[in-house]
Amino acid sequence: MYVPFENLPEESKVWIYQSNRKFSDEEFAEIEKDLKNYLEGWSAHGVSLEASYQLKYNRFIVLAVNQEVQAATGCSIDDSVRFIQELEKKYDVDLLDKMNVTFKSGDHIAHKSLAEFKKMAKEKSVSGNTIVFNNLVNDLGEFNEYWEVPAIDSWHSRFF
Repeated sequence: MYVPFENLPEESKVWIYQSNRKFSDEEFAEIEKDLKNYLEGWSAHGVSLEASYQLKYNRFIVLAVNQEVQAATGCSIDDSVRFIQELEKKYDVDLLDKMNVTFKSGDHIAHKSLAEFKKMAKEKSVSGNTIVFNNLVNDLGEFNEYWEVPAIDSWHSRFF
């Protein structure tokens, strides 16, 4: 069952999907409807999951589940990945490739391959102070505190 994102506890499990391109406002509005409909029926072993989403910067889809009510299971997680794959096909985007880095470049959100980001770090085009999106956070508390951080404070620090 869908619940407002802000109503989920900090221990809620999160999954972050970043797009290789910016979505239009119209696409994001459609995705929002699709997400709400999907989450209304998302379940694990026949038990409805208390879940929500957040759309950020016209580029990120964040799914969250309150594990205290009902934990997401392998089958329910697989089902959510199938849903994300459907979005990939519908909008001709890549949401599942984890070998990319998204970061802030002024007011712009940049998306580069890991190899390109590493090269940019070597050339000092980005620094440890560059704000990166740490999509490896596990729960809502970490998402709120450590998702948008200076590169030096995330796994990206290995490049500096």
